[in-house]
Amino acid sequence: MARTPADIGGLDRGVQSVRMTSVPGERHSAPAVVESKPHPGVIRTFDDAQRYLYSRVNFERSRPRNIDPSAFKLDRTIALLAALGDPHTNFRSVHVAGSKGKGSVCEMVASALGACGYAVGVYTSPHLVDITERVRVGNQPIARAAFVSMVERCRIAAETLPARMGECTFFELMTALAFEYFAHQAVDVAVVEVGLGGRLDCTNVITPEVCGLTSIQLEHTDILGATLAEIAGEKAGIMKAGVPAVTVPQELEVMEVFRRKAEEVGAPLFVLGEDVEYSCRFEAGHDLGPHARICVDSPRSLYEHIAVPFRGEHQAANCGLALALLDQLAARGFVAPEGEVARGLANTPTHGRMELAWSKPRILLDTAHTPESVRALIKAAGAHLRFDSLVAIFGCSSDKNADAMLAEIARGADKVIFTRVSGNPRAMSPEELACRFEETGAMCQVAPTLKEAINIAARAVQRDDLILITGSCYLVGEAKRLLAEHAARKQGGA
Repeated sequence: MARTPADIGGLDRGVQSVRMTSVPGERHSAPAVVESKPHPGVIRTFDDAQRYLYSRVNFERSRPRNIDPSAFKLDRTIALLAALGDPHTNFRSVHVAGSKGKGSVCEMVASALGACGYAVGVYTSPHLVDITERVRVGNQPIARAAFVSMVERCRIAAETLPARMGECTFFELMTALAFEYFAHQAVDVAVVEVGLGGRLDCTNVITPEVCGLTSIQLEHTDILGATLAEIAGEKAGIMKAGVPAVTVPQELEVMEVFRRKAEEVGAPLFVLGEDVEYSCRFEAGHDLGPHARICVDSPRSLYEHIAVPFRGEHQAANCGLALALLDQLAARGFVAPEGEVARGLANTPTHGRMELAWSKPRILLDTAHTPESVRALIKAAGAHLRFDSLVAIFGCSSDKNADAMLAEIARGADKVIFTRVSGNPRAMSPEELACRFEETGAMCQVAPTLKEAINIAARAVQRDDLILITGSCYLVGEAKRLLAEHAARKQGGA
């Protein structure tokens, strides 16, 4: 929901500096948490739990060139879960991989299933503000007391593993924690987002009811491979014998990899718009404004003219994939009527997906961090929001395709302010971004912190202008914290 204070000028005076000592991975950002120190033994408090987790190897905040791809393997995750009693075998699940859109698909599937009356576990990574966001039942993050209890269970289990296996990583522990919690909560189904890749991702120990494969793009090339085909091979690693897989239309080389893998493991493969009847149209309505409506039909399900809950035409295919996954679940005994599904989709949380986080001035947050997603974002902003000038606040990780993203930003923004997220070792310096951007000839300047960048933008815009913060999940997470703290201070001073 948009914030409503009259202005955000003077954010430096209104918000204390945020300590960013831990920075998780791709789509979201890390919280301002306690500093990573040696873990305290028995875990009794929330700070203890975070300190323990962040003392572990965390690939989400490591520079890709410093990561040995051989470090990714499933044996330690399997052993850790075995020490916990294999909780991942105690609930049914949906598994979603891909380069872009997998988080959106997970949120839509989970929200629709929740509206149909199911208790739905949701495991996504990383997070925007608080680590508990990663593990939810419905829209409710795991309570801090339960989080502490689950971390302690995982710590005890991890210490029983043979020393030759080495210490469990941050993501291995978080994944085990999520599965242990879902089993403890006796969820009807868990919607599980792949963290990185697929084949060797920690989540790939589950045998789901169905798996989804979103759009494949060049990303994490230092780890997953330098070509679309290589990356697709890693993503396709979540396919399993007898488990249906559903994907959106992909590049030819990607589809060849998917079809080959599906045949190899014996997984039925369905392509939206080919094997699954799908159509999409865009319209403008009084209540929803410009939006997409889609239809997904099968012998089991009839989802007609369903409103896509997220802005941007790229989200239409993601919503189609979500409905196709629900259709496959229907073949396995789940009941997902059109009315309840539509109601659930309408209530899907935005979580940094074209999220209007402030109203005066208008500040739009989006976690786009690839050239394709930035292009889609700029197009969607123009289609869904009216504004005179667009001021972009941009920062990205050093391992991203910055030049291509800058080219997309230059096409849509009237002015760009480059900055970096606090405490992120992967962040590219704003000075380097500005240097690369100078070739486009567009206006830009540098701000050393996001807080200063927001204040510069707030002073520069007029009533009908729009501030867009994008380029990094970390940046969006820090923006949400800064805006929330500023709103709280303004309310406290009223």
